[in-house]
Amino acid sequence: MAKKKELTNKGKVDIDRDILLSIINLATKEISGVESLTNAYLPWFKRTFCKPKSEGVAIKFEGNNVLKIDVYVRVYVGYSVPDIAFRIQENIKNSLSSMVGIKPGRINVHVYGVNCDKVGEEL
Repeated sequence: MAKKKELTNKGKVDIDRDILLSIINLATKEISGVESLTNAYLPWFKRTFCKPKSEGVAIKFEGNNVLKIDVYVRVYVGYSVPDIAFRIQENIKNSLSSMVGIKPGRINVHVYGVNCDKVGEEL
């Protein structure tokens, strides 16, 4: 009878911050009603002189390695903002969980503007 080998030591995996930012950025842009991510929350001198690594996304690891995510978006007129925010949160949570195995603690969605050029289909 063959014996099963069990691994007792688990390895350590380091994930680059830029990869997390990219996953969050793509997961946000997949949602219909999102026009773009924005850096409007940054002070004008940071927007002018410092180029942030990912537009519209800020992440921070809090105690016990809990990931706090802030996403800053512009939306199209005619879409339900609470619905868009909920779908962004769910898509980010599912994307991080399936791609890198991280379950974020908090996902805050900040709407910084509405684009009136395109009317939403969900009126």
